[in-house]
Amino acid sequence: MFDKILIANRGEIACRVIKTARKMGIKTVAVYSEADRNALHVEMADEAVHIGPAPANQSYIVIDKVMAAIRESGAQAVHPGYGFLSENAKFAEALEAEGVAFIGPPVKAIEAMGDKITSKKIAAEAGVSTVPGYMGLIGDAEEAAKISTQIGYPVMIKASAGGGGKGMRIAWSDEEAREGFQSSKNEAASSFGDDRIFIEKFVTQPRHIEIQVLCDAHGNGVYLGERECSIQRRNQKVVEEAPSPFLDEATRKAMGEQAVALAQAVGYTSAGTVEFIVDGEKNFFFLEMNTRLQVEHPVTELITGIDLVEQMIRIANGEPLSITQEDVRLTGWAIENRLYAEDPYRGFLPSIGRLTRYRPPEEITTPEVVVRNDTGVFEGGEISMYYDPMIAKLCTWAPTRAEAIEAMRVALDRFEVDGIGHNLPFLSAVMDHPKFVSGDITTAFIAEEFPEGFVGVDLPEEELRRISAACAAMNRVAEIRRTRISGRLDNHERRVGTLWNVALQGMSNDLEIEADRDGATVRFEDGTVHRVSGDWTPGDQLAEMLVDGAPLVMKVGKVSGGFRIRCRGADLKVHVRTPRQAELARLMPEKVGPDTSRLLLCPMPGLIVKIDVEVGQEVQEGQALCTVEAMKMENILRAEKKAVVAKVNAGPGDSLAVDDVIMEFE
Repeated sequence: MFDKILIANRGEIACRVIKTARKMGIKTVAVYSEADRNALHVEMADEAVHIGPAPANQSYIVIDKVMAAIRESGAQAVHPGYGFLSENAKFAEALEAEGVAFIGPPVKAIEAMGDKITSKKIAAEAGVSTVPGYMGLIGDAEEAAKISTQIGYPVMIKASAGGGGKGMRIAWSDEEAREGFQSSKNEAASSFGDDRIFIEKFVTQPRHIEIQVLCDAHGNGVYLGERECSIQRRNQKVVEEAPSPFLDEATRKAMGEQAVALAQAVGYTSAGTVEFIVDGEKNFFFLEMNTRLQVEHPVTELITGIDLVEQMIRIANGEPLSITQEDVRLTGWAIENRLYAEDPYRGFLPSIGRLTRYRPPEEITTPEVVVRNDTGVFEGGEISMYYDPMIAKLCTWAPTRAEAIEAMRVALDRFEVDGIGHNLPFLSAVMDHPKFVSGDITTAFIAEEFPEGFVGVDLPEEELRRISAACAAMNRVAEIRRTRISGRLDNHERRVGTLWNVALQGMSNDLEIEADRDGATVRFEDGTVHRVSGDWTPGDQLAEMLVDGAPLVMKVGKVSGGFRIRCRGADLKVHVRTPRQAELARLMPEKVGPDTSRLLLCPMPGLIVKIDVEVGQEVQEGQALCTVEAMKMENILRAEKKAVVAKVNAGPGDSLAVDDVIMEFE
């Protein structure tokens, strides 16, 4: 077995590989860019080597720099993680020439299946049903539009060397095809060093289901069930689960056997994933093969009990698989939610900055439930604009799908993140969505269910009453604390009032609270009664309460006259007032925000790539104004209405913060 391996990656996946290497008694070497000097993966590894400036194309994807780190450290093998160089045949060739083991497939398999154009041709030749498309090289934007018209809109424009949603665009018209081609090409060059693009028909109501395979160098291959990855945004997976709520055993077996056969046909070894599009009749079509470890691999590990990273290392060491297909058992249900550094209230735009608070839920493993959090960040660390915005993968397992979903709901409510925008509220909303709960999902789920973006969650009245009761009880504790600190009263608890008004989400309730040693009884004006207990004290940012015996987990912040409560995807200002204060509050005028209708504000920290208009130009609704790059993704900002450009305040190469004024209109 190897004594030392180098992880040619960063963040969460580097930390994940280090954990398994430690378990196996293998020393690890981290590589890091200037931006990652204090990163978690650097701290966790036994050794660390600096490989260059912050941009990935000057550090993590520069083969010569990674090879120099391998020589310096004396590593015998390299795990590439996912992204970066994980599917780069030239990197695998360089390792082979150096006599260093690649913890991944052979060069020929990477070339055959890692390249999405080549893999589709091979699949077609092998008789595998594939999605219609154009697999040849595309010269320019005009050719892309012409090909798209021939295929028929909508089409998917994809980077041949792409992955993780990078270099992907959906186009519904010639104009979108031209723009999408150029943006995909730019992203592909920046992220993968390969700007080749292909185009295929976009199936509008598909499920995205993938099969995990393991193959060794001794002719053995197994499939480890499937993962349902249909909930995606901008072609980036957000929620995954295993198994799929849609497949039956016969379809699972057929897909699994086809996936293994395809892998073995190209001499594949290591862990790999064969992705399929599955229609409503359970017909499946080969989409692509990822010749690496997938981001969502933990859900497969949770339902099979098989450590995929360990299997990859053992296969790279020349060992035969220790499991057969008959040994593979799918037990229970697992769900993964990806925590992204992006603001769901601002169109999911990337968010960067310091994590002023980062407290994941406690990781647990019992026969009834598992909570696992794969992460690469820590409290006080910086989220950089240079890399993918995913900062953690929260996973839960339980014997049934319903129990796994409930475990995830509670875990999301317990996850504390401050300092950056993040998608925890959106993930909570998905977990409570009736379509997700029923398993009735397609890749169009987010577009169809959140067509105007995410604006928060309106909780049902029953849940609002539970929160109101809990906040009334918490307010009582806070009032007692205040009177004790001030020293105004001798009998603090007796002097704190029992009549209060709680207002939240447009609802106002008068209530009475009576406390005892074990909790509080909260009586609403209509006679409804809730029993509240918990050990929350003022200053705690997480409240784990019981309301009528059922758990209620809330993230708590302070606002004037009450609390900021975040729970089940809702972000609420809860005002707890005396009856007289509530009466006066109703008379206060609402504060009106500033008028920004004549300004184009930068919606995220990023770099101006292109300005498409000039001063004095009349622009139409929907017209492209500029392109901003952040976290390896290009974002085209468009005019919301007809206007004339009065002033342009930024140009290509300028680095902007959130709400910086890019241009002004007459």
